Amino acid sequence: MNESEAIEPDQERTGLVALAVASVIVGAATGAIGVAFRFSLECAEAWRGALVAWGHAGHEAAFVLVALAAAAATGLAAWVVARFAPAASGSGIPHVEAVLRGKLPLAPLVLIPIKFAGGVLAIGAGLALGREGPTVQMGVSIAHAIGTSFRRNALDCRVLLAAGAGAGLATAFNAPIAGAVFVLEELTRRFDTRTAVAALGASASAIAMARLLHGDLPDFHVPAQPFPGFAMSGAHLVLGAVLGVLGAAYCRAVVWTLDAAESFSRPDSVAHVTTRAALIGAAVGLLAWFAPDLAGGGDALTERALLGASSVAGMLALFAARFVLGAVSYAAGTPGGLFAPMLVLGAQTGLVFGRVCLDWFPGMSPATGDTSTFAVVGMAAFFVAVVRAPVTGIVLVTEMTASFTLLLPMLTACFTAMIVPLLLHVPPIYDSLGERAAHGR
Repeated sequence: MNESEAIEPDQERTGLVALAVASVIVGAATGAIGVAFRFSLECAEAWRGALVAWGHAGHEAAFVLVALAAAAATGLAAWVVARFAPAASGSGIPHVEAVLRGKLPLAPLVLIPIKFAGGVLAIGAGLALGREGPTVQMGVSIAHAIGTSFRRNALDCRVLLAAGAGAGLATAFNAPIAGAVFVLEELTRRFDTRTAVAALGASASAIAMARLLHGDLPDFHVPAQPFPGFAMSGAHLVLGAVLGVLGAAYCRAVVWTLDAAESFSRPDSVAHVTTRAALIGAAVGLLAWFAPDLAGGGDALTERALLGASSVAGMLALFAARFVLGAVSYAAGTPGGLFAPMLVLGAQTGLVFGRVCLDWFPGMSPATGDTSTFAVVGMAAFFVAVVRAPVTGIVLVTEMTASFTLLLPMLTACFTAMIVPLLLHVPPIYDSLGERAAHGR
């Protein structure tokens, strides 16, 4: 053995340690900014609720003020994005995937304040968008800055970018394992030691920071569920197939709405993009006036579905409204993700399916516990139908609801939810959005 062969393993170990240290710093920084973003969203949504409540307390023309405020906030969010950081538009995950594959350059650091402020303005105004898109993309920008300061090579910098994205997802949903799995399953689509070490280190430190600042309870409080019997497998397979169809339709709706919006306004014109966003914001403001619970990211709606606190007719109406609102909100071109709105739709579908099953087949009740089981399973299956990342979806929902007894039903439903869109030839949503971005749309 010559001297160079003896040195290489030591160099590899030294490089891995430096990468691990950098990933922990990336995660901590991403966790801190993610919690600040979440607190800001909570304040913005509280202010929106207070404004609507003030208007309903005897100020009959206040709906005009609510609509104008939402239009101004959404228009401003779209303007700062189009003017200073176009890559901050939308979820940001398709842009991250394109950067990791070398198809697009990394966005400048100005993306962080633009994504932060734009997300607070848009989601605070009532758009049905998720907080995870901004935290994922901000995590990537943070990772780039730290990787550069640590003087890591190009390969390690790319690994850190993916780890920063996973830390952002982990922070958004208080789901550390899902953040790490998201890196391996969706972003890099491979498993190797360096990527796994960085993903785990970043997600762990992000969650440590987030729980220190925001608390350690799961995002949703679900009653303890029994282990469903094998006899329920057929019902879960059917639920997965139903959600597969709905998930494929949602993918098509998001892309179609983007195409329709851009057909009426030039996507390369800042003025046109701003006007389009302001019009969407005004419509969402009116919705917030007449149905305040429908607006925003939708966590309260998901919680309500998980607790079974709505009628079937009411839940069907909510599903239809949120289905359209989610696609329209994404077309505004403001920062905001797709995950949280998808979880709402999945929980609502699962609740309706569970109610129908228990009404038509009352003998199921002892085996299923209650409709919360179907709502939790529905969240995972709808996510899988749209994103096509089954392990991420199952782990994410399990961590968000602490429903560890429902792993088998989620696996069963996600199986058919994965197959149906493939049979319908509907690509995953981020593949479709990435394809549009590659063509400059």
